[in-house]
Amino acid sequence: MAEKTTLSVIKADVGSVAGHQVVHPRLIETARASLKEAVSLGVIEDFYVTHAGDDLQLIMTHRRGVDNPKIHETAWLTFQKCTEVAKELHLYAAGQDLLVDAFAGNVRGLGPGSAEVEMVERPAEPVAIFMMDKTEPGAFNLPIFRMFGDPFCSAGLVIDIAMHAGFRFEVWDIESHQRIFLNCPEEMYDLLMFIGSKGRYVIKRVYARSGKVPKDEAVACMSTDKLSQIAGKYVGKDDPVAIVRAQSGLPAMGEILEAWAWPFLVSGWNRGSHNGPVMVVGQSANRTSRFDGPPRCLGLGFQLADATLVGPVDLFEDPAFEPARREAAELADYMRRHGPFEPHRLPMDEMEYTTMPELMEKHKGKWESVR
Repeated sequence: MAEKTTLSVIKADVGSVAGHQVVHPRLIETARASLKEAVSLGVIEDFYVTHAGDDLQLIMTHRRGVDNPKIHETAWLTFQKCTEVAKELHLYAAGQDLLVDAFAGNVRGLGPGSAEVEMVERPAEPVAIFMMDKTEPGAFNLPIFRMFGDPFCSAGLVIDIAMHAGFRFEVWDIESHQRIFLNCPEEMYDLLMFIGSKGRYVIKRVYARSGKVPKDEAVACMSTDKLSQIAGKYVGKDDPVAIVRAQSGLPAMGEILEAWAWPFLVSGWNRGSHNGPVMVVGQSANRTSRFDGPPRCLGLGFQLADATLVGPVDLFEDPAFEPARREAAELADYMRRHGPFEPHRLPMDEMEYTTMPELMEKHKGKWESVR
C-alpha cells in the first residue's frame, strides 16, 4: 500500500505590527527555525512559513495523518515561541489566538485554526492553499461551492467524465456541533439551503465521487474554528484557511481560481462586525488597511512530491485579477457609506460576541413598555 502524505495548514494571530496589519519578520524567522528543528527531529517532512495579514501561517507535510497530537503540538509550541518574540517587540495582540495556557493534544478548540488533508499522492499532486484575513469560516462556502458544484465556474463538471458524478460535501453546523453529507448535483438545492447561512453552516470537506481520487480522501478541507465560541466574547476574526487539490478528475487550477474572479461579500472586516467584499491579493499586498480591511485572501500553489513542497506560486499576483480588486474597492466604498447601519454592520444576532451586549446591559433599565 502506498505511503500517505498529510498536508497541514495551521494558523494563529500571535501578534502584529501597527495594529491588525502584518506579521513581523522576526516572527516568521522564529517559526521557520522552529519547524526546521521539527524536520531534523523527523516530526515533519517539509514546511513553508508565511502570513496572511496579521495571521502566521504554518504549512507542513508529514506522514502522521490528520489531527496528530505531535504535529499539533509542534504548531502550538511554534506559536508560543513566536508569542514570546511578539511580547518582546510589544506587538499588537501578542498571543491573541492562544486562548488557553496548556496544550491539550489538538489545536482545535484552543484558538488556532487548522485544515488538513491526508492522501495517497497522485503522479502529479497540485494543491492550492487559500488564507483569509478579517473574516469567518463560512466565507469559504461560496467559492468552494463554485469550484465543486457550479458548472458555470468549473467547466469540468460538464465536459470531464471523471467529474460528471459530482462531489460530496461535508457540512458542519458550528452552533449545534453536528454534520451532514450532501451529494451534488442531486442534493444541490438542499446544500445551498444550508451553506447560504454561512454564519452557522460551513463546508468542512469535499470528497470526489468518482475519478482518480479514493472516495474516502478529502479533496478540499477548510478550518471551521470560531474564536468567539471558544472565548465567549469577541477576540478577533477567525481568519480561515483552506486546502484544495486540483487537476486529474478534480477542478483544474484555473477553475479553482475562477471562483475568486468576483468580490463576493463576507462577514468580518473592522471589529468583526461588518459585511464587506473579499479582495484577492498577491504576497506584495498581503495585509489589510482600510477599516482593517477589506477582507483579504492570499492564494499559494504547490506541487507535492513525496511529501516535499515544490513552490509556491503566488496565485493571485496576476493582472487578470485586477478587475476583481477594483470592484472590491468600489464595493468597499459602497458598503462603508452605510456607516453603522445594516447591511454594512452585521445584524443583531451576529453581534452577540461584540461589545453590543455590554451596551444593551447599560441601558437595560431605561426601556419602557408601549403596550
